[in-house]
Amino acid sequence: MSELKAGSATGPRSRPLSPHLQIYRPMLTMTMSIVHRITGAALYFGILLLAWWLVAAASGPNAYANVEWFMGTLIGRAVLFGYTFALLHHMLGGIRHLIWDTLHGMEPAERELLTIATLVGSISLTLVVWLVGYLAMGGPR
Repeated sequence: MSELKAGSATGPRSRPLSPHLQIYRPMLTMTMSIVHRITGAALYFGILLLAWWLVAAASGPNAYANVEWFMGTLIGRAVLFGYTFALLHHMLGGIRHLIWDTLHGMEPAERELLTIATLVGSISLTLVVWLVGYLAMGGPR
């Protein structure tokens, strides 16, 4: 039995392909949308850090010293750095979406510019926040 061409009057029609990642060309706005969701999830779990810090501060000097020790380790600082990036990136992504909600920045070039600004801004602001924090803590010891 031979295959009939799609749409012929006497044979079955072939079903259209559903859109999926193999059809879409990855774009920066698509990638930043995914990163925005990931940073939102990171913020959700990062609240546990804040809760741990607050409970430790209320529990006394020994509990607070444990939190302070962990946050001073390389892993603790990496977690805090990632949390800072997630916070700033998610905030700037939210501002980008707020701009889009006002029906501004919807042209392809404007969307790309806002997306690049979100990425560059979040990286830059993260570095600035950590530099200011480092200098406020007394710089190199």
